[in-house]
Amino acid sequence: MISVIVLGAGAGGGFPQWNSAAPGCVRARRGDPAALPRTQASVAISADGDNWFLLNAAPDMRAQLDATPELHPRQSPRHSPIAGVVLAGSEIDAVVGLLTLREAHAFTITATPTIFAHLDANPMFEVLNRALVRRQTISLETPSPLALADGRASGLTVTAFAAPGKTPLYRERAGDRSAMPADGNVGLDISDGSTRLVFLPGCARVDDALRARLHGADALFFDGTLWRDDEMAVAGIAPRTGRDMGHMSVGGPEGVIAQLQGIAIPRRVLIHINNTNPILLSDSPEHEAVRQAGWQVGFDGMRFTL
Repeated sequence: MISVIVLGAGAGGGFPQWNSAAPGCVRARRGDPAALPRTQASVAISADGDNWFLLNAAPDMRAQLDATPELHPRQSPRHSPIAGVVLAGSEIDAVVGLLTLREAHAFTITATPTIFAHLDANPMFEVLNRALVRRQTISLETPSPLALADGRASGLTVTAFAAPGKTPLYRERAGDRSAMPADGNVGLDISDGSTRLVFLPGCARVDDALRARLHGADALFFDGTLWRDDEMAVAGIAPRTGRDMGHMSVGGPEGVIAQLQGIAIPRRVLIHINNTNPILLSDSPEHEAVRQAGWQVGFDGMRFTL
């Protein structure tokens, strides 16, 4: 059994984004029930309901922890049920929340060599005391048990697999235009031995190998950043397309819904949803199209058990 809590379902900037006066953000800021706010994407999972692993560490981590009773301290003077953080990438909105977890708590960060190399290049992450915060390096396509802080088995195993993506934006702006190594943007295939959950918040395209990987999963969290590739340009926000940013669109013949149609996955959830994406508005035709296709639009506080 895997217990799942969506801590945040939004893309970078969340919803409403702090400096956006776009119609959807205005509705969210006014408390419109059809425009529920979202913090930035992260999911918590547990095999026993007591010890939890976070999938990515969003900049909104502090607010997400406060909003989630399952993740509150239970013992005096300090305690946390967070046993570890598993990273699917090294973009800002996937790793900055680690800095919130710096107050002398023992846990494990699990990531690939390339993701750890990006963290190592930034001295700020050294506030995570390595005597307490263990780093577990995992290789692609190699099942790796997730252990609790005291070394006991958690009952969960993670397998990282390569996902089409791009180098983090901060590295691009620093002049690094090199191709992303295969282990730089990954999906996380998590199992308790009988149940599988796949977490893939950033994906540039779907191919046959990815379809085969996803087939038979019990639940899938998948990149829902944009509804259409030129969405941000049409909104007058930025010239970059979804493809430029390493993200598929949800709609259209090349989109997530069409490309994953017919694959056996009982629960499908869109996550990492940009504030421009109309699926965030529950009264929009795009939201209804997602529902009719058998998908759910992720929201903060969504809970289910597999």
